[in-house]
Amino acid sequence: MGAVQRDEVRIIRPAAILDERAASRVLDELKRLDVSNGGVWNATSSLWQRYDLEWDGPGGTRGRARLLGSVAVMYDAPNRHQITIYKVTITPFGLESGWAVETLTDDALTWAGLTLDTCPRAELGDPPVRDPFRAGLADLPET
Repeated sequence: MGAVQRDEVRIIRPAAILDERAASRVLDELKRLDVSNGGVWNATSSLWQRYDLEWDGPGGTRGRARLLGSVAVMYDAPNRHQITIYKVTITPFGLESGWAVETLTDDALTWAGLTLDTCPRAELGDPPVRDPFRAGLADLPET
């Protein structure tokens, strides 16, 4: 049996910051390219997920689409109308498909004429220690 593949996770330090103009352009394009519109992005207020295909399942579900990676963001940080990019994750499928932290992030930032390398940066406090949605049952408090 082969080795278990793991996500590639990179904490972005210093964090990448989108000013109001750049944030607006990126969000407009992520909305236009949303999986509910036949696109490949599923963007929420804390996570931008990139898929290999549009969602083609029944009732607008994921279907055959596979997650390539995600960009963890904070809206209105460090200032109002700005977006902070603080973590990028590439799935094993994304890695196999040739994606990297830079290419995934650049795929979203291109709409503002930016790349991860050219994006303005800011020092922030420590990111959240762990994702509460990935906590195991053993991590839940006893009742």
